[in-house]
Amino acid sequence: MTIWVTLEMTVQEGAFGALSTFLQENLPNVRGFAGALSVTLYHDPATRAFLIHEEWLSREHHQAYLAFIEERGVMAALLGFMEGPPRVTYYDRMVL
Repeated sequence: MTIWVTLEMTVQEGAFGALSTFLQENLPNVRGFAGALSVTLYHDPATRAFLIHEEWLSREHHQAYLAFIEERGVMAALLGFMEGPPRVTYYDRMVL
């Protein structure tokens, strides 16, 4: 069973261009990480809301990825573009 993970943040005023460059450089690493199935990004320019929507094989796969990017400073770099920490939500996929 797969999981969905959402990370909701607000981009700092004037930081979206630099964030876009950062994401273009780093998204291949997310998409190629063990257990990653998909990553989709959404941005509302009017409110600067930013949403990362990911699908992973399991919560453990996602948490291993988080540990990997935290150790390498990637998470800190991402948060440098944001007004605060992300709101992270996990959703288990329901099969009925």
